[in-house]
Amino acid sequence: MAIRARTGTLIWLISTFLFYLGFRMALLNSSNNPPSASSERRSRLYDKMAKDLDENGAAFLKGGETSQSLSLSDLFTLKDGAVTPILKAADPPVRANVLYLSPEYSLPISETVKGIFLPYFDKVIWFQNSSLYHFSMFHASHHISPVPATENEIEAEANAVKSVADVICSLKIVLDRVVLTSTGVLLGCWQVISGTDPIDIRAKLRTALPHAPEKQLYDAAMLHTSFARLLGQPKNLPESTSDQLQFFHELVNRLNNQIRGFEATVSELWYVEEFDMLALALNGKMKVRQFNMGCSKT
Repeated sequence: MAIRARTGTLIWLISTFLFYLGFRMALLNSSNNPPSASSERRSRLYDKMAKDLDENGAAFLKGGETSQSLSLSDLFTLKDGAVTPILKAADPPVRANVLYLSPEYSLPISETVKGIFLPYFDKVIWFQNSSLYHFSMFHASHHISPVPATENEIEAEANAVKSVADVICSLKIVLDRVVLTSTGVLLGCWQVISGTDPIDIRAKLRTALPHAPEKQLYDAAMLHTSFARLLGQPKNLPESTSDQLQFFHELVNRLNNQIRGFEATVSELWYVEEFDMLALALNGKMKVRQFNMGCSKT
């Protein structure tokens, strides 16, 4: 009996090792997108995003929705003269995987954004917390297609995401441009100089998280972060629609002139449980697991 027990244990250990080895090989081999193709794909996306304001107008002046189909009036209120987020519980919690931009890089960007936009949008603008600048990569569960999970399943997901972090390389990135969308989101759109491309990172996360929603929230090539959200009419806004659009374009151009070409290094992948809707964007309740990227290539 003792021999059989030892034999069974040995078989289990070998099977576990082979499964882990196969999983690691799948992560290493999942996607191998040529850098030039990824860059061109991002450029086309950013060109389209830059046209959104002209094509759809400044919808945020009349309320509007977020890119995730959430009403702005449900997300923010004016309290004691300051814009305050309205935090609502996410049931089940959203489980997001994001790349983190450290304050070393986010602080100078945030200060520049505030310097240009705050004089015009006082009390009608929400600035992204500079300690939570991030690039959304992949959702294990989101509010459009929720995927409930037990505590054990969540721990297994986190461990799988850590395995992804272990095999991807830190990204050296450059700010390609800033765009303002029709919904009032001021976005930084980035290109990759070196490191693992976002398309490959998302492919590895898809392999690691097989139960995740098939439909994700963003294009696989996208590398963007929110700087601020415009919530209403600024001071000294012209009356005609064309002059209003020109007003917004001039502000964005001023910002681009100052921070376009800004370079940064991204070396952390986060697995985040958002217990409040849009917790990363609205300073809500969340649980963060931080993983350093293990690949040493640059």
